[in-house]
Amino acid sequence: MDPDAVKSTLSNLAFGNVLAAAARDYKKEVLANEKAQSSNHVNEEADLDELMDREVEKREAFKRQGHGEYREVSEGDFLGEVTRSEKVISHFYHKECYRCKIMDKHLKTLAPRHVDTKFIKVDAENAPFFVTKLAIKTLPCVLLFSKGIAIDRLVGFQDLGTKDDFSTTKLENVLIKKGMLSKKKKEQDDEDAEYQESIRRSVRSSENLDSDSE
Repeated sequence: MDPDAVKSTLSNLAFGNVLAAAARDYKKEVLANEKAQSSNHVNEEADLDELMDREVEKREAFKRQGHGEYREVSEGDFLGEVTRSEKVISHFYHKECYRCKIMDKHLKTLAPRHVDTKFIKVDAENAPFFVTKLAIKTLPCVLLFSKGIAIDRLVGFQDLGTKDDFSTTKLENVLIKKGMLSKKKKEQDDEDAEYQESIRRSVRSSENLDSDSE
């Protein structure tokens, strides 16, 4: 056999073996990467599920403490209500007070939005002890409690522009600044509202196009 031909054949075989080995290594690396990505994806899903479960448990725990709704409590229950939760917004009102009814409307709207804060109301006429102890002289009076301690208050509508037609958002922003509500939660709600509005605009636009084509 021609020595040059043998040499060429051996060289080709060696090159072929190198390519085959490289192909095997490449395949192993691709499979390893796919496995790692799959594992990461599973871990991310597991982490997300765990996070969602924790959030649900947290909300349920708050609800068991009376969060998520705007409730009336008696003078006898008042102290327990404000000491069992970290953040409590308590409205002292009078049933004949027109401005108290306005405040009621806004607080009732905010309560289910901010489950991490407790919202309660107390009939000032039936709670003389705490009206005196807390030096409540003007209604509506919204007391802000943090860890059982009254840290601030809203007297009348002084922080709300002094007019009766203030918005729920105005009150919400005031309570956020005072540290009683979560700003992050409000931003999330605003984003959800913008998303829903964009969907409605898209639907209306589609309906208009269909109408024009007819």
